[in-house]
Amino acid sequence: MQMSDTRTIEADKATVWAALLSPEVLKECVPGASEVTGNPEDGFEAVVTQKVGPVKATFRGAVTISNMVEHSSLTLTGEGKGGAAGFAKGAADVRLDEADGVTTLSYDVEAKVGGKLAQLGSRIVDGFAKKMADQFFSRLEEVIEGPKEEDAAPEAEKKGWLKKLIS
Repeated sequence: MQMSDTRTIEADKATVWAALLSPEVLKECVPGASEVTGNPEDGFEAVVTQKVGPVKATFRGAVTISNMVEHSSLTLTGEGKGGAAGFAKGAADVRLDEADGVTTLSYDVEAKVGGKLAQLGSRIVDGFAKKMADQFFSRLEEVIEGPKEEDAAPEAEKKGWLKKLIS
């Protein structure tokens, strides 16, 4: 399964880059993540619980970062095993471009599943994979920019929350 999309994030490339490399931000952004540990150099370990159709599983896996061009691009590669439910693995090529303090994040994702998950059929699995990618990048945008509501936290509070996460 393959998909591509683009997001516009109201922040400079350095901020978006730091967020992508932060285990705390990744935990906030990966749907169903209960644990994300590690660092960009050695990779991350994650525990994620998800329900795909009738199959609910807790996946334990690893995410590595490669092809890093600082503040410009990277590849996130992950693989998780969910016991009897099967496995999931995939990679996302992420590119960052900045203009006037606004970052355009583009990504290409390829995902594969096996075991019981693969038996659900490609429409269910493809729809789930697209939903997961959309949720991850939407949540990343929200973590960096802060809540979308006008009456939400003042700008200083929003930035303070992100700085605590990525520092």
